[in-house]
Amino acid sequence: MNLTQIQQLIKDGEGLNCEFKEALNALPKNLFETVCSFLNTDGGIIILGVDDDGDVVGVDPDRKNALMQDLTNLSNNPDKIYTPYLLFPKDFIIDDKVIIAIQVPLSSQIHKTKGHIFLRSEDGDYRVKDVTQLAGLLNRKMSLFSEHNAVPFATMQDLKPELFDRARRLMKSYNSQHPWVDLSNEELLKIGGFYAKQDSGKSSLTLAAVLMFGTDQIIQKAVPAYKFDCLLKRNNEDRYDDRLMIYTNLIDAYDQMMSFIDKHLNDPFYLEGTQRISLRDKIFREAVSNIISHQEYVSGSPARLMIYKDKVVFDNPCTQHYFGEIKPDNFQPYSHNPIICKFMIQLGRFDELGSGIRNINKYLPLYSDGAKPIFREDRQRFELELPLVNTGSRPESRPESRPESRPESKLAIEILELLKEGSKSKSELAQLLGHKSISGELNKQVQFLDSEKLIEMTIPDKPNSRLQKYRLPD
Repeated sequence: MNLTQIQQLIKDGEGLNCEFKEALNALPKNLFETVCSFLNTDGGIIILGVDDDGDVVGVDPDRKNALMQDLTNLSNNPDKIYTPYLLFPKDFIIDDKVIIAIQVPLSSQIHKTKGHIFLRSEDGDYRVKDVTQLAGLLNRKMSLFSEHNAVPFATMQDLKPELFDRARRLMKSYNSQHPWVDLSNEELLKIGGFYAKQDSGKSSLTLAAVLMFGTDQIIQKAVPAYKFDCLLKRNNEDRYDDRLMIYTNLIDAYDQMMSFIDKHLNDPFYLEGTQRISLRDKIFREAVSNIISHQEYVSGSPARLMIYKDKVVFDNPCTQHYFGEIKPDNFQPYSHNPIICKFMIQLGRFDELGSGIRNINKYLPLYSDGAKPIFREDRQRFELELPLVNTGSRPESRPESRPESRPESKLAIEILELLKEGSKSKSELAQLLGHKSISGELNKQVQFLDSEKLIEMTIPDKPNSRLQKYRLPD
């Protein structure tokens, strides 16, 4: 969400996917009825501080932070909304008045508040009372979201404990106060929506749970055709110059696809203001997020990442939501795998729903000499094409990639070697490495080494302290 989009929503008025609520000093009493109705229907955006006529009345600036914190805490509270769905509101200023916007995606689960299920219509939120309506809602969710399918033969022994630990580290790195970091493995699965009820009434792990935390063996048993196929076709388009086939969990799969991209595509120097950023990461982080969140995992067709001389193409099977080319002016955020997408957002791997098309359209022209991305969806596949123009793509190709992870990169090894001499700040590391400033790549490697517990902060309780340094663990 950005200010321009919020202003346009206010101008267009309330509707099926937009709701205004006054909230000067407190959250509206019926707020979670709308949250549930959006989660259960087609998603939407709630704007606090705007009245029913679309007039911006604002919220009390002194109460803004408290209201946003209350909303986050209550959305994580099963007594307020069941199943919980952790929401992160954003604040904006319009006409010198503070408003709060809450993006609520369509969920693959059914949610209740005060013991009741709510749906959305053009007239607002309404309570489901009819059994036929409830059956229709269940059937719709099951047909749209295979990630919520029960996998009755999967048990906790089929999940990898180290992936739960890694998830907690990523959450803490992304948000030092994240409310999920102290949960047990079972509690994390429950609050993340990774359980489903079978016809017998017994709870089972879902396909999403298996894909996120499962061993390679249980993943292949649950979805035998699951695969991400990464191909370099720069010189040999009929076959390939390099190939990486990924069959593992989604947390590791994300890193392996990013490593394949880092290996074969350059990252030109670019300053955004006074800060150097990685255009390659800005673009391809979103593209990899897209291929994971849009994938129809029960399909017999793999998802593919293909790097050519003049373009990069991502394509994957999906359940059709929009037919044709998707552009910023006709785009409506929609997740084919909301449970997976929601959890990846908590890990800091994904940005908010809908950020991909905006960020790729923003940064690709800077990376690729004015090129524009092409997003397409048809009845069976989602495709993203990224033209490459004067990007200085790496000409070398090496046979058969292995799923190396970032700790083995040259820069990461240099960081570890420097920290053998004692604790150092990022600026000290940059100076010793011969960098003029703290680069995006240095930030990335330090963050990764910290998340993997290969290094640690000297002031862990204040991760953003200006006195922060890093050292090797004892």
